[in-house]
Amino acid sequence: MKFRLPLAGWILLAMALGVLLGYVIFLTSPDKAQAVATAGYISVISDVFLRLIKMLIGPLVFSTLVVGIAHMGDASAVGRVFGKAMLWFLSASLLSLAVGLMMANFLQPGHHLALPLPDVHQNASLETSAFTLKAFVTHLVPRSFAEALANNEILQIVVFSLFFGVSLAALGEKAKGLVRLTDELAQAMLKITGYVMKLAPLAVMAAMASTVAVNGLSILVTFAVFMRDFYLGLVLLWCLLVLAGMLFLRRRVFALLALIKEAFLLAFATASSESAYPKLLAALDRFGVNRKISSFVMPMGYSFNLDGSMMYCTFAVLFIAQAYGIEMTLGTQILMLLTLMLTSKGLAGVPRASLVVIAATLVQFDIPEAGLLLILGIDTFLDMGRSATNAVGNSIATAVVAKWEGELQAPGLQEPGLGKADVAAAPSRADEPVMN
Repeated sequence: MKFRLPLAGWILLAMALGVLLGYVIFLTSPDKAQAVATAGYISVISDVFLRLIKMLIGPLVFSTLVVGIAHMGDASAVGRVFGKAMLWFLSASLLSLAVGLMMANFLQPGHHLALPLPDVHQNASLETSAFTLKAFVTHLVPRSFAEALANNEILQIVVFSLFFGVSLAALGEKAKGLVRLTDELAQAMLKITGYVMKLAPLAVMAAMASTVAVNGLSILVTFAVFMRDFYLGLVLLWCLLVLAGMLFLRRRVFALLALIKEAFLLAFATASSESAYPKLLAALDRFGVNRKISSFVMPMGYSFNLDGSMMYCTFAVLFIAQAYGIEMTLGTQILMLLTLMLTSKGLAGVPRASLVVIAATLVQFDIPEAGLLLILGIDTFLDMGRSATNAVGNSIATAVVAKWEGELQAPGLQEPGLGKADVAAAPSRADEPVMN
């Protein structure tokens, strides 16, 4: 029997080769400017891969979400799923913020910093003034669907898709042809995704190589304590999310984790949650989640359920406060947590969203914004963990909501777009993959 290395294996191999290649470039470059220039050429591969993913996300979210809502049948079902998803998202966000707060207080990473602190009058040059409740609510509704697609505004695409999908469901038989056409569009986008994913190992190698080529491995040693403490916090958060999933999915949660391993590694290596979206959708299909649930909950999760980013926000703010010797009382920390619950929502698609939220929080609580400069150099390494955690959190959330709705089937019985009655009548496809 011919052995074939799975995609997860190729990604791990690509990560190792990327680190090795990047370190060789770092050592052989005469100066940092040359290393940056070389890394820029190498990163073209990963940049193109991420642009291809971004090219797919808008049409994929729209088509799968519209078909999913149309198969739900009525607006009340949409509202029920939305309510259950938001209940999980808010609970998970609160848990993630609390874990970051607890770990920063327990491990005190800022007190062990053996680095010179940036001048308190320096500015991190991140725009923070635009993130108000008014701006967020206004930003929910797209001025144009074409503009939302062009800018990859996932939340705006979700809003338009909700209206479009509910209207198709209300039209019933009159819209049957349009629903079928949209479903065919979704299948075409998934086919294109299969082609794009063949580039994933090469993109992973380029992403790792370009990062290490500029920073070297010494930066990891310099920030070893901070990174160790942060990843310990992420591991704790993963365990808590899995335990929460076990309450509803029982032992099947481990089968889900096995199915999303490729998406997890892809999100980690590319430091992008978006790159994992198509793989997560396919993994949830194989797990037995009805596509009408996953295509609705997953895009929402990308805006409202960024668990890794949430944990990072409280952890980083307290780290900077500790570095500058600023004591924050328990009451102030709880107020900060509640503030972050509001300001961190709906920032999907904003470049370096976590840093923007942290910068705004620092200003609000009179902590030097210059402290953000301490972690900018290693943000890519931190973003890898955040992105992978976001993938885990959204997968578990979607599976749990499907369980609540009674739309979680046995593995292999799931047929995208079908309801319970349809699945019961469908022939078994246990040996047939949902997506290549």
